[in-house]
Amino acid sequence: MNFLRGVMKGQPAGPQPSGTETIQKLCDRVASSTLLEDRRDAVRALKALSKKYRLEVASQAMGHLIHILQTDSSDSEIIGYALDTLYNIISNDEEEEQDENGQKQADDLGCQFTGIFIKEQENVTLLLSLLEEFDFHVRWPGVKLLTALLKNQCSQVQAVILVSPMGVSRLMDLLADSREVIRNDGLLLLQHLTKGNAAIQKIVAFENAFERLLDIVTEEGNSDGGIVVEDCLLLLLNLLKNNSSNQNFFKEGSYIQRMKPWFEVGDENSGWSAQKVTNLHLMLQLVRVMVSPVNPPGATSSCQKSMYHCGLLQQLCGILMATGVPADILTETINTVSEVIRGSQVNQDYFASVNAPSNPPRPAIVVLLMSMVNEKQPFVLRCAVLYCFQCFLYKNQKGQGEIVATLLPSTIDANSISAGQLLCGGLFSTDSVSNWCAAVALAHALQDNLTQKEQLLRVQLATSLGNPPVSLLQQCTNILSQGSKVQTRIGLLMLLCTWINNCPIAVTHFLLNQANIPFLTGQISENLGEDEQLVQGLCALLLGICVYYNDNSLENYTKEKLKQLIQKRIGKENFVEKLGSNCKHELYSRAAQKPQPIFSSPEQMLFDHEFTKLVKELEAVITKAVHKSSEEEKKEEEVKKTLEQHDSIVTQYKELIREQDAQINELKTQVSSMKTQNEQLQASLTQQLSQIQQHKDQYNVLKIKLGKDSQQHDALGEEAQVNGVQSEELSRLQEELEELKKQHGLLQGQLTEKDSLIEKMKSEGAYPVERIAGTSENNAELQEELETLRAQVQFQSAEISQLQAEREELLKKAATLAVSAPGNTDSAAATARITELEKRLSEVTVETEKIKDEGKMWSDSKAALEQQVATANRSVAILQNEKSKLQQEVAESKKEQDDLLMLLADQDQKILTLKEKLKELGEPIEEDDDLDCRDQYDDDEDEEDD
Repeated sequence: MNFLRGVMKGQPAGPQPSGTETIQKLCDRVASSTLLEDRRDAVRALKALSKKYRLEVASQAMGHLIHILQTDSSDSEIIGYALDTLYNIISNDEEEEQDENGQKQADDLGCQFTGIFIKEQENVTLLLSLLEEFDFHVRWPGVKLLTALLKNQCSQVQAVILVSPMGVSRLMDLLADSREVIRNDGLLLLQHLTKGNAAIQKIVAFENAFERLLDIVTEEGNSDGGIVVEDCLLLLLNLLKNNSSNQNFFKEGSYIQRMKPWFEVGDENSGWSAQKVTNLHLMLQLVRVMVSPVNPPGATSSCQKSMYHCGLLQQLCGILMATGVPADILTETINTVSEVIRGSQVNQDYFASVNAPSNPPRPAIVVLLMSMVNEKQPFVLRCAVLYCFQCFLYKNQKGQGEIVATLLPSTIDANSISAGQLLCGGLFSTDSVSNWCAAVALAHALQDNLTQKEQLLRVQLATSLGNPPVSLLQQCTNILSQGSKVQTRIGLLMLLCTWINNCPIAVTHFLLNQANIPFLTGQISENLGEDEQLVQGLCALLLGICVYYNDNSLENYTKEKLKQLIQKRIGKENFVEKLGSNCKHELYSRAAQKPQPIFSSPEQMLFDHEFTKLVKELEAVITKAVHKSSEEEKKEEEVKKTLEQHDSIVTQYKELIREQDAQINELKTQVSSMKTQNEQLQASLTQQLSQIQQHKDQYNVLKIKLGKDSQQHDALGEEAQVNGVQSEELSRLQEELEELKKQHGLLQGQLTEKDSLIEKMKSEGAYPVERIAGTSENNAELQEELETLRAQVQFQSAEISQLQAEREELLKKAATLAVSAPGNTDSAAATARITELEKRLSEVTVETEKIKDEGKMWSDSKAALEQQVATANRSVAILQNEKSKLQQEVAESKKEQDDLLMLLADQDQKILTLKEKLKELGEPIEEDDDLDCRDQYDDDEDEEDD
């Protein structure tokens, strides 16, 4: 301890030890001390010396410090000192006010010490295990040390952590620490951990990183938050950039919707702090990462839809049109909106409907174009507006048509400023940047749209008073030939190439100007400086398009004549060389990489991204077209015509086949409908035939009846005329007799049903009825009632038969009386008999009703009897169940009794054996006991037999 006090406070006299000697003594103390306090004091002293004597402490004490981490993990204080010492050795952040060479040397030392530490992977695993310790003095220095290791040798440390069990999960737990300093340093650690490693990025994302980071951003105040928000956003950028898996997970987890509150800046724009500007920059970059053009098209489209539906696009457009927004935030917002709407028809339509809060309101596109063609605006802002306009027109033929329509004479409004007017103004202004931007913007309005290329040929411009208007195409070529700036000419040449490409009508309009071809050949054939080489290459491209898409409608400028002109004035090899010089330029290669126009200075603004695609596409076909001879051209034209004829024939046949297919499908439909109708008609016909047959049968029956009735009617009519008896009475009597017949038939049917029911009941319930005969006293009574009903029914049937016989006799008498005189006594007797018959019929009817009532009562009695039978059956089932249970109990009791008897027999046998032994030993035995036992055994056996 005195030694340590001397080290820390210094000795009053004598020579002072050097730093190396002191460190050596401290290392010996750490290695040899048995007391924990001594080791702790020595490590504390090494920590104090580690910043000043970094190299010495690292070279002598690193092994001892690692050993302390392994052996003294139970003491948090000494572990904290050891971790702080290692951090001071490895970290390069503590070096201050060093020159460039000194800083580079310090960085090299940090990398070397990091390599020594991670050479043994167990050291990194040990450090990860120490991070699980909740003690602040262990966890915080551990986080800082691991962050320093990642800074110095990121990929090597990432590889070790990736293979460590639960390594990434332990680090993710730092975000949930309640101590802000550890949570914030944990964010820095995860930033370095996720840098450039897709595997770790996926693991971190699936450890619920998005949820935790977005919660922290919300807690810290979104864009108004501090440096912690910036750290969270940087970590989110690491997880999402160039990682399609994490981007899809972010979208599927509905985290895009949680980005909307970030951009609620409101109208109070006076408080734009530097931190808020930084935070918003990172937030806008996160949105762009999700909809970047380099992402898979499907993923980008899905994110664009989500941003529109959740209102994020509306929020961004609100910032776009707000006042007081800093220029750099406005520029980045324009770029973000550009990529959110790029290629998405719904988003492009919404953007077209956005108006600026001006008086009168103007479309946002017009306001942005005003900034683009204004040379006083910042250059990066103008590039952003151009990118936004390009993204608005990308794969948007509807938007292209609306822009071109603002240039047509029929749609020009003198009282308002349109997008077309601004583009024309920028195209012909004195500012070369405005010329280039307007030309490129107008070229995007014509991209892959033949209709708008033809429409733009109609545009006429008024140059000056007294002079006739000229076409837009003519004005562009006039400015091109006047020798303006290189940037302006390149922009106009790109516009012309895009315009006449794949549009023979535009090529013809271009060739109608007699000065255009000489100008192009003159530009290509001259030997100009480097700045003019790009102009020569684009002139060669424009001339090549005139050759390739020439329809030979102009006699002076056919394909063959243009090729001859190139051969004579330029030379085919020279022409092809000039044509290929475009792709070799450095600025061409830069523009071909990304759709966004990014230029470090206005002078580098020469090539457009979409135009580089066109150059690459046309270079080969133009070269081939120029080298072809006239004979090859003719052959190709003949082959082309033949192919066109074949194509037309094939097209005709295809159309014919389509028509025939349509007709066949229509006929099939008609056949199926006719089949259905035929089936329906067949069914209806069958039904009608059956009905007709029924009607025929009924007709025949009626005809027979009518024949009989007519005979009876004639006889009764004559009788009525002779005897004065009315025919109505006879017909009424006949109807009553028919009713009696019907009632008789009903009674017979009821009787038959009752007989069948009785037989069925007897057959089904014979056994139960016999079983319950002793308990049911109603069976005999029911049988007697049944027999009585049968007798009554038979009696009624006899009476009805007698009445029918009497009716027949009356009819005979009526027939015989037809020739008798009025007042005959037989007629009076017949009338009296009929009256008596009616009376009897009424009585029979009353009795029949009584029989019906009694039949109903019998049915009720039968139902009650069936219920009693069912109850008896259930009782029998219960009794049978109880009987089976009793039988089972008897069997069990008998078995137990047999067991007892066996035990008694064994016991008796043992007693006999013991008595025999007692006899042998000479002991006296009472014979009565022996006999009693045997008698008892015999009695038990007798009971068992009984």
